[in-house]
Amino acid sequence: MEFLPTLWFILIAVLWAGYLFLEGFDLGVGMLMKTFARNEQQRRVLLNTIGPVWDGNEVWLITAGAATFAAFPYWYASLFSALYVPLVLVLVALIFRAVAFEYRGKAHTRIARNAWDWAICLGSFTAAFGVGAMLALSTTGLPLNANGDRVGGPFAWFNMYAVLGGIGVVAFCLVQGLAFLGLKTDGEIRTRAARILARWLPVALLPLAGWAVAVVLLNHSATALAPLGLAVCALVFAWIHARKTNEGLAFIGMGIFLLAGVAAIFTAAYPNVLPSTIDAAYNLTVTNASSSPYTLKLMSIVAAFGLPLVLAYQGWTYWVFRKRISEAHIPEAHPVTPIV
Repeated sequence: MEFLPTLWFILIAVLWAGYLFLEGFDLGVGMLMKTFARNEQQRRVLLNTIGPVWDGNEVWLITAGAATFAAFPYWYASLFSALYVPLVLVLVALIFRAVAFEYRGKAHTRIARNAWDWAICLGSFTAAFGVGAMLALSTTGLPLNANGDRVGGPFAWFNMYAVLGGIGVVAFCLVQGLAFLGLKTDGEIRTRAARILARWLPVALLPLAGWAVAVVLLNHSATALAPLGLAVCALVFAWIHARKTNEGLAFIGMGIFLLAGVAAIFTAAYPNVLPSTIDAAYNLTVTNASSSPYTLKLMSIVAAFGLPLVLAYQGWTYWVFRKRISEAHIPEAHPVTPIV
């Protein structure tokens, strides 16, 4: 295999791992708005934990999609056209979620705030499930013909792997959101988040682990066993420290679990970028789906300068907003008197 297509396959895997890790906890916090927070004060605390960073985290999704389009146009064309329906739902969910973040604080009635809360919760759930289903299908296969076109109706993509990937990402986001609340809050929210995390962490990570094991078995990949084993060790590490209420180490353990799991999945899938479930001869690979060497070389030069800047900026953002918050930091809501 050529070096540059393989390099960009690895970089795209890194971008998706970065998106799932960073956006994972704020999608989880978004879902917890209606399933965890007990009152208006707690919902405002949850919003303030992710308020400074949620839109920056979504940059990783845009970058992953753009990198796929530029480096592997045939992969992008086949995947996004085959999954047109679910990806439109993901886009609508992200739009409603973003609008809800901006407009919730401007709502003057309980009914309006509740509607925006549901927009955040359901938007976060739909985005997490859709992205998980898409990535699972990209690594297990779609019914593609020799031209890379989907065979079957608009729901030909829906199978057990799509459900497994969707549930896996949703469950991971929920427990990572709980771990993030343990890092960013204090008081009753932190205590309750730690208790729920310690109880449900291993169960919640099983679907994601099942997806990784399924891809490794489907491809009979021995090289993927090492990162898969690391993922299992990281899961145990995270659970041990979650039970000890060491939020930082539990969060790091879950991050290692995710990165190792993604490494196992993409290692097992390589060199395929999008397998065909109709005939292996129709598989899209890093060779037949990639752009020209000149395009990949130019992209590599840009990425060498751009990616470190993005990482430095995001690291600085998290450092600036590193302090814990609690209900005591949230002022009472006050009515807004319209100017006549």
